[in-house]
Amino acid sequence: MRTEASGAAEIRGALVRLRRATGLPVAFGGLVEPGRPRVRISELTGTTTLALRALAVSSGNGLGGKAVALARPCAVTDYSLSPRISHEYDVPVAAEGLRSVLAVPVVVRRRVHGVLYGALRTAQPLGDRTLSAAVEAARDVEQALVAEEQARDLLAASRAAPAPDPADGVAWEQVREAHAALRALAPRIADPGLRAELLDACGLLTTAAAPVAGVSLAPREIDVLTCVAAGATNAAAATRLGLSPETVKSYLRAAMRKLGAHTRGEAVATARRAGVLP
Repeated sequence: MRTEASGAAEIRGALVRLRRATGLPVAFGGLVEPGRPRVRISELTGTTTLALRALAVSSGNGLGGKAVALARPCAVTDYSLSPRISHEYDVPVAAEGLRSVLAVPVVVRRRVHGVLYGALRTAQPLGDRTLSAAVEAARDVEQALVAEEQARDLLAASRAAPAPDPADGVAWEQVREAHAALRALAPRIADPGLRAELLDACGLLTTAAAPVAGVSLAPREIDVLTCVAAGATNAAAATRLGLSPETVKSYLRAAMRKLGAHTRGEAVATARRAGVLP
């Protein structure tokens, strides 16, 4: 389950990107409250009053509530006059001077987790480009929340799994797959506590090997080697890690040099003997 702090941080970052991409003067949003069908507005950028802060938007009510209920983007050209929405929140919206407003839900596994809003203080249509940018910002939040869920699932599985028998090749392959998945997820996690947990779990998965003194690889070098050990090409590793293929090559060359390896396979074998990889 996501933490409120990490979810709010993802919303905050998405709102900044939304304003930058669209030029909208105001953006705000929040998360669905646990156990309640309503969104609590917690993140605001470009606002000039406190009218919207901590506003609770119930599912089905107003523009954001409609986006929650339908699980799809909604927009109005003039909020206070629109016949397409209910008007429970006209007072705080008017206090902030908002007219044209869009609301995009953050949907993870068919469940709405939050809403992003963008707004103008004039009544004019919000074009397809603006709506597309808002949807893209919401997708960024969705991907981050999915990554957090995957990370927590992997952490739980790695902690519950018994230590494999050194002679059990199948069990060790499962450990290596778990290690690769954890290393790939860690850089994508905004929550520093969860990210540290992931890296700690990676360390525990390599403790069966006897560490070799003098071998010290950078985190990204380990990430690339982990992908290589799983059979990934440079292009596939780049996609998985969110890097360019050239950057992957650079990290791989640096890791091979530090390990004294001349081939990819030799680098993986040496890293395993050194206790860097499971």
